[in-house]
Formats: sequence, C-alpha cells, structure tokens
Amino acid sequence: MPPTVEPDAPEAYFPLMGEQPHRNAPESPSPAKLAWKRTGIAVISAAIIGGLLGGWVSSRGQSPGSALLPNGTPIPTLVAAVLPTVVSIDVKAGGGEDQGTGMIISSDGYVITNNHVISAAAAGGSIRVTRSGSKHSQAATLIGAIPGDDVALLHITGAKNLPVVHFADSNKLVVGDAVVAIGNALALQAATPTVTSGIISALGRTVTAGNASFSETLTNIIQTDAAINPGNSGGPLLDSNGDVVGMNTAVAATSSDGVSAQNIGFAIPAAQIKSLLPKLRGGGTSLPTKHSGFLGVEVTSLTKQLRTTYHIVPVVGVVILAIGPGTPAASSPLAPGDVITNFDGTKVTTASQFTDLVHAKKPGDKVSITYWSSTKHAVTTVILGHNPNA
Repeated sequence: MPPTVEPDAPEAYFPLMGEQPHRNAPESPSPAKLAWKRTGIAVISAAIIGGLLGGWVSSRGQSPGSALLPNGTPIPTLVAAVLPTVVSIDVKAGGGEDQGTGMIISSDGYVITNNHVISAAAAGGSIRVTRSGSKHSQAATLIGAIPGDDVALLHITGAKNLPVVHFADSNKLVVGDAVVAIGNALALQAATPTVTSGIISALGRTVTAGNASFSETLTNIIQTDAAINPGNSGGPLLDSNGDVVGMNTAVAATSSDGVSAQNIGFAIPAAQIKSLLPKLRGGGTSLPTKHSGFLGVEVTSLTKQLRTTYHIVPVVGVVILAIGPGTPAASSPLAPGDVITNFDGTKVTTASQFTDLVHAKKPGDKVSITYWSSTKHAVTTVILGHNPNA
C-alpha cells in the first residue's frame, strides 16, 4: 500500500483518473498530504514552485562575488544560458487570471508546463506566454494534458528557431546534488524570472498536494530545499550543467497539524516528463463525458519504489489509493492498496492509460478487472456507472 507519511492528515482525494473526488471516501493508506496552492496570482489560489528571491540575473557575465556550483560553474553563467528557454505563462478564463512558468522543448514552439497552470483554460479561455527578457507576449494553444501526472503541452503560435531546454537523466540523481530553479515566482513581472538554488533533499517521494477544491497525488517525485513561491509551477529544476532534471510542481506549506513547513519543494522527474511527451503530443488523457464509463477509484501508477517498499508482486499496474462511496468500485471486492493489472482484457501499465480505458467504456458496460490483493491475484466483474464529473 502507498505510504502514509503524515497519518493525521485530513482526507484529500483527487480523481487522478478523471473520476469524481469523494471527501468521505474510506480512509486508506495514502501518500503524504501537503498544503499547496493552485496556479494563479490574481486569484486566491496560486501556482507552485519557484525560488529564493534571487531575482532575474541582470548581468550576463560573472561578477566577482558570483555563487559557484560544485562543478565550478558560476550560477549567473548557468542562468544566463537557460533563461531564453523559459517562459512566463498567463491564463485568463472565467473572469479569473492565473500565472505560471513553462519550458521550451522544441525550436518550433512547444512548451511543457504543469496541468494545474493551464487547467482553467482547458474548456475555453486564453493562454499567452512571454519569453524571458521579452516585453511582448504571444498566444499559445493547449495541445494535450495529463491531469493525473500534472503535465500539459502548449504550442506558441507562429514560433520558430527558438532555443530549447536539455533534459538530463534524472534517474542518476542522488541526494545532495546541487540544483537551480527558475520561474515566474509571485508573478512579480512577466519575463523577469526569479532564481533559486539548493540541493536534492530526497528522492522517490509520494505526495498529495492541493487546496480545498483541488488535489492530486504524484509519485516518484524529487524533493528539493530550494525555496518555493507561487507562480513557478512548470519551471525548470536544473543540475550543475544547466540541464533539466525536473519540473517544479509543488511546495509543502503546512503539515497535517498546521505547523509551517520550511524549504520542502517538489519537482516531477525529467525522465517521467520525457516518457509522457508522445501522449501529450497526441492530445493527452481523454476527458470524461456523459457517455464515459465510471469506476470510482483513485489510482496511481505502480513504481519500483512502491513495489520494493510494500513487497508488491506485480511489475506493472495501478495502485488503488481510495474508493468513493456509492460508486461501482465500492460494490466490488476492490480495496485501497490493491493493484489493478488488467482491465477488461487489456494489460494496465500506467494511471493515465487506465484513465483512457475506463473513459472508453460506457455506463452500464460490464467489465472484468484483474487485480493483486494481499498475496494473490483475483478477478472481479464490475458494471460501470455514469461519471458525475461529466
């Protein structure tokens, strides 16, 4: 079962698979639940991650007092090289305005960011990006999003010949590695990012992050002590070579008992982002409609860490984190901690793929589910219901 880092944390369930959150779902072993704010500076909710009030580097050269990374690279030199690949993101929808950060990943204008940065515009609204150092914003369109993994892909209209970020192998990270974060902290001024530095303080974290109306569970996350501020979500976490090891995504604000957290931030590993790019280019995870099937579970992809920690037998699948009361899953033998390995004849490999499989079915469809429970595999049949979110 997933770890409970803070056992007294309040319930906070999120439909990773596009399903309805249930505030009164049965308590299950769950990841650390940490307070955070959604993207947006002009509204109460705000985007995450960012940095120490280091400010945008006004000088492109090295000053006599420049801070050095362990490999001897002056931080101003590294920042000056990466800044052209970073954009500020402004989203307007439903009378509100949100801000965040993005990274240019292709010369023709594709930008990776967090889904929560642009989610308000998913059903309509405007997205504009401003490149670092520029005074002019450009229109961008949403290409694809995977809410369960909190990633989204944008395209800058008419862009060409742009500089791009370079991804490092995040699987080679070790605790103590030096990192630098860049982003639109506090939306202080578009195109003038804030810079922070710190170290990798932990690896393989599983966290549930959110506010009163929204939350999500993310696994295999990088933890850093770089200071975090609203507006930096979607920005790069860099290694000493200036390569991206992660995408800044969340910050611990308070613990379950209300104690303020200090310098605990989280980033999605670069390896995970790269693996999701093909799906993002294809439109991302399908969204539920009134014709979509509904199971009523919150799941997360099975990781090596979860397998090792909890002695899970299956190699791939999705782990059930919570089951909503009154849902089709609640009437089945499925329980939190079980691992779904096959859905109606299709091998289950990731949480986002599982989402698509469920949404591809219709209410009333009878499906077979193969799952691992305790020490054995089992099969059950469930009749899917109507998705209450559609």
